[in-house]
Amino acid sequence: MKEDFLLRPDMVFLNHGSFGACPRPVFERYQQWQLELEAQPVEFLGRRIYALLEEARAQLANYLNTEADNLVFINNATTGINMVARSLKLDPGDEILATDHEYGAIDRTWRFLCGKSGATYINRTVPLPVTTHEEFVEEFWKGVTPRTRIISISHITSPTALIFPVKEICRRAREAGILTVIDGAHAPGQIPVDLAELGADFYTGNCHKWLCAPKGAAFLYARPEVQHMVEPLVVSWGWESLLPGKSQFIDWHEWQGTRDNSAALTVPDAIAFQAEHDWPAVRARCHELLKNLRQQMNELTGLAPICPDDAGWYAQMATIQLPSCDAKALQSALWQDYRVEVPAMEWKGHQYLRISVQGYNDEQDLAQLLAALRALLPAYSR
Repeated sequence: MKEDFLLRPDMVFLNHGSFGACPRPVFERYQQWQLELEAQPVEFLGRRIYALLEEARAQLANYLNTEADNLVFINNATTGINMVARSLKLDPGDEILATDHEYGAIDRTWRFLCGKSGATYINRTVPLPVTTHEEFVEEFWKGVTPRTRIISISHITSPTALIFPVKEICRRAREAGILTVIDGAHAPGQIPVDLAELGADFYTGNCHKWLCAPKGAAFLYARPEVQHMVEPLVVSWGWESLLPGKSQFIDWHEWQGTRDNSAALTVPDAIAFQAEHDWPAVRARCHELLKNLRQQMNELTGLAPICPDDAGWYAQMATIQLPSCDAKALQSALWQDYRVEVPAMEWKGHQYLRISVQGYNDEQDLAQLLAALRALLPAYSR
């Protein structure tokens, strides 16, 4: 599928997880929307935009198994977390429970707000390697106290690429009267996301990553019972004027002033592109490639995997431990010397590669990464 994407042909791109990559036909539709906007801005933004966004939301809602009025388009998942976190009233002594695998921007958002409110943000340790989802849930739940008001947790983690069992966490939290805020930045398009089944109070996800929509396409979901809690991050015309036939949730958050909504309008085209290419089969092939690579890398390094060889723990993205090395220098050398784009990082005193395998990757790409590591690791090991 390499020719279906716009990526440079002279590189091996194994970093889809950072910012995604948009297929050629989807990007062309995105540009068509932009041209329509510029051809008659008043017609587009003044008369057509609400109906266009409503249709796009309806198709995304069908993909996520929810109602269209439970979703609002936003720019990225970090914005979604901020919309929720800044709306929920925190008192001194309140606790927000998370893991120590959360995305840095989300950690910073909660710490910022706790610094203003006197609440406490707790990153409960999830040691590696993980074992079973049942054990994860039991160990994580030990961090819940009578002061726990919110659980903020990733569906798929950014540093370790692990799929967390958020459905069970949400179920227990609902029973305990604890609000759940799920960071689904890496989930839509990489794994099936059924919002009705998951049972989260709030869920934010990116469409520009694994769903392959253009940059700037994301969503915030809120259960109808808690939608009133989310205040506008940007107050605009919808605050005092409920539009006919629109929910307060949509009215408060959809219009934030003049902006280009072309990325959101292209989400249905991204969904259609994946459907046309039998994306469940693409995901399965990518997972199999990644599974084989994990085994080969662990044989190369002599290190154990961070999770069982189970599709319930990882899908198209996996974090694999490296020998002690200068991760930043290794990543630079992989790019400069071998044109392999893959993130190398230090996390909790250990070094890792986080490898993404997408439909445009093949066995040759992964073989090139392995050859580069065999050549570079001796030079960059400590």
